[in-house]
Amino acid sequence: METTYKISGMHCGACIGRMTAALEPFADGVAVTLHPPQAKFRNMKTRDLATLNAAAAKAGVYILSADPTPAVAPILGAAGDERGWFETYYPLFLIIGYIAIAALAGTGGGTKSIFAAWMTNFMAGFFLVFSAFKFLNLSGFADAYASYDLLAKRWRGYGFMYPFLELGLGLAYLFRFAPTLTNAATFLLMGFSSLGVLAALRSKRAITCACLGTVLKLPMSTITLVEDLGMAAMAAAMLLASGHN
Repeated sequence: METTYKISGMHCGACIGRMTAALEPFADGVAVTLHPPQAKFRNMKTRDLATLNAAAAKAGVYILSADPTPAVAPILGAAGDERGWFETYYPLFLIIGYIAIAALAGTGGGTKSIFAAWMTNFMAGFFLVFSAFKFLNLSGFADAYASYDLLAKRWRGYGFMYPFLELGLGLAYLFRFAPTLTNAATFLLMGFSSLGVLAALRSKRAITCACLGTVLKLPMSTITLVEDLGMAAMAAAMLLASGHN
């Protein structure tokens, strides 16, 4: 008997190999394909979706679904379901909220200097925390990032390099190193990253966002785009402010 499950997060031939190896123990035979992204099982030993997804998670940022629509799709299109949407992104909001509060430390002075110091501290915290999540599973992040980033799609090495770029920027903001260069680099990095996110959103594919690595599997949405553009906008604002000083 043959059973088919859809898979979200598939983007290349390497994904096929990883998923095949991960799912083989659960059936007499398994055939994983990229177009369409699915797995066909012959004589399954278990149909417990949680067990299958636990095995898939060890291989990368993949999600199996028995529904014709990948598992993350209902979240992406959950118009009018504010509770489900909020609960999905609650970890991200919580992390950013804590960073925003911690960024208030050492922001004494006039109103203008307080805001400038807060933005610098926030950028430092953002890049340090978000890079840390990516370092928890660097290979998994590289695979997930290659599913939508314009450069990582063509060169997988960029996915391994990206967390180090974030770490470098976080340290540069923390120690106030070459502010103009740091802000310019942030504007370029986040601006370019937003192009890949925008392309992924326009394709309307169900993709897992890699902003927090593989620890928290959040669906790609306009929140990811706002996150990237927001960081680029803050870097641009600080560049303009430094130009007027």
